[in-house]
Amino acid sequence: MNLQSLDPRVNRLNIPASTMTPMAPKSVLDQFATYEAFIQKKEGAPFTFAGAVHAPNPDVAFLFAKEQYSRRSSCTGIWIVQTAHVKLTPYASDEASIYDSFDIDKPEGVTRPLEPYEVFHQQKRGKAHTHVGRVGATSYEEAYELAKNKFSHLTPVVNVWIIKSKNILQSAEEDKDMWVTTAEKKYREAGAYRVMERIKRFKKEQQRRRSKI
Repeated sequence: MNLQSLDPRVNRLNIPASTMTPMAPKSVLDQFATYEAFIQKKEGAPFTFAGAVHAPNPDVAFLFAKEQYSRRSSCTGIWIVQTAHVKLTPYASDEASIYDSFDIDKPEGVTRPLEPYEVFHQQKRGKAHTHVGRVGATSYEEAYELAKNKFSHLTPVVNVWIIKSKNILQSAEEDKDMWVTTAEKKYREAGAYRVMERIKRFKKEQQRRRSKI
């Protein structure tokens, strides 16, 4: 008995059905994990969420994020974190602050070490989450409470992300030269084309010609 398929090309191969083996149980390598990328556009600027990438590990996710989110714009640093390590609040309305409408019950009777947590705010729906600072806490719940006390004045805040610092792969100081744009790479930057200046000159020339008619 031959293997039957909805694809006629497979049927023409006359593959014996007995040679087909069942798929092995899924492993951690079956599919790539999702990682969130944060970009620092210039020295001293906060890290801002740029988008997600799929990768087998954080190092490859860093390379993918570099190619996808920093090739055509200025960049001085990248943070990478697996999506599973991001803890987030519900969304508040654009007119309210999530800190005023959402509270978390901290676990009682649990002793955990003090760790640094990074806090990201989204000012309104559709805008990117931006890093606002760090707190030292023993849990995500405590980190949220500390962030509420420390950063609630930064309004509006419709959503908050909390991430353990140790779960973030951060570009090092010595990595910054990888984003240096040499003269021959100016074609990657839209500003180098001065498109709007050309459009304005074209419109001005058209108006001048019409005035002569």
